[in-house]
Amino acid sequence: MKVIRGQIALKIKESATTLTELRGVGPVLAAKILGEVGDIGRIRSKAAFAMLNGSAPLLASSGATNRHRLNRGGNRQLNSALHMIAVSCLRTDPDTRAYVARRTGEGKSKKEALRCLKRHLSNVVYRQMLPELRELAIAA
Repeated sequence: MKVIRGQIALKIKESATTLTELRGVGPVLAAKILGEVGDIGRIRSKAAFAMLNGSAPLLASSGATNRHRLNRGGNRQLNSALHMIAVSCLRTDPDTRAYVARRTGEGKSKKEALRCLKRHLSNVVYRQMLPELRELAIAA
């Protein structure tokens, strides 16, 4: 297992991706994200990326109740990677803890706050991958 992780880390370093600069993203998660997304150029917006990875909220309102629910669709492997990043950040990053505390203070449950965090992280990952697409286009 240690050998495989080392090989993955080496390949991620060779790919020159900046995903590993994000908090909570190591070589294995970066490889998982890159492998599942493929060409980021085929995804037109951060909303489309959120639908792809299953972190876009779905409206679940009824009558006077206005709420969203977790999207069960999308790529479950990408969603799993986002969940692992969210849990890691929640454990180690004070800013992330403050974000979740702010969301729970707004009346959201812990589960809803985690869904909001995953959507936020989806946007962060998408923005992190975009410059790499531009660099590839310039190099070609």
